Amino acid sequence: MHNKINPSEQASRAGRPTTVLFAGVTVDEEPGKTANAPAAAKAIARCVEVLGQAAELSGGRLVKKRDNEVMALFRTPDAAAAAAARMHVYAETLPRLPERLGVRIGFHTGPVAQRNDDIFGDTVNLALQLVDEAKKGQILTSELTVSGLSPAIRDSVQPLHCIQVKGKGSQLLLGELVWRKSAKGSVPPLSIASPTTKHAVLHLTYRGNRVLRRREGDSLTMGRDPDCELFIGDPKASRQHCTIERREEKFIVKDHSTNGTFVTVDGEREVRLQAEEFTLLRRGWIAFGHSRALTSEVVQYLCQYA
Repeated sequence: MHNKINPSEQASRAGRPTTVLFAGVTVDEEPGKTANAPAAAKAIARCVEVLGQAAELSGGRLVKKRDNEVMALFRTPDAAAAAAARMHVYAETLPRLPERLGVRIGFHTGPVAQRNDDIFGDTVNLALQLVDEAKKGQILTSELTVSGLSPAIRDSVQPLHCIQVKGKGSQLLLGELVWRKSAKGSVPPLSIASPTTKHAVLHLTYRGNRVLRRREGDSLTMGRDPDCELFIGDPKASRQHCTIERREEKFIVKDHSTNGTFVTVDGEREVRLQAEEFTLLRRGWIAFGHSRALTSEVVQYLCQYA
């Protein structure tokens, strides 16, 4: 889970500035009580799932989700700040345990490099150090990242202390983003409403057949395997090509294929997914193994919300 810089990769192909966020789940035993390991493991898994949903609902790209930690990328520090607040609020809606469950979050903005599915570089390492520094209920970020926040969100930052950057000779000034209501009842700009479930329906049309998905947790598999819920006749399609599932009010397509899944949202450029996830928006088309322009074996989709 912990992505470290590979020295042989320090061809600092500094990519575009990206905000990297790590969120970790911890469980403490209450004094005098024996830990319920199965219950704790189940609670952590559920919390990690909720953290991933919060990241995606805030516009983030979920890179890793395993064990007790998630990693997500955001285009702006504001989006990461909103996601961090949403994560804490969502986690607090989960059922309580005899053990005390908490969330720690850290995020940092800077250039990142990518090789296949791996995201690496100093920005990743710093974000990882920030989440390690964070206590339960905290959102930590860096002075550099704070400078990129919008004024309203920047006002929610409280300066903390400096830390020594691991492997470097420099220090980093930390700031804590305040997301809870204050004792006086005022609400910081980072406050996010508790999750609500919308009435959402996904319509899929292929070869004149129509399939609907609407329930939370509903999933559908598409591919060349006859056992798939939606059989795809394109020879370029893999047997288990991709899945679509509903997570709260969003429908997510995830690629499992050899040749990639091609998604076109109406009015936007086609996107090729390779072992990646994508949130379906409005209406569009899904092609299997090659571009929609090269095949007639295309699934048309429509997302409706009420």
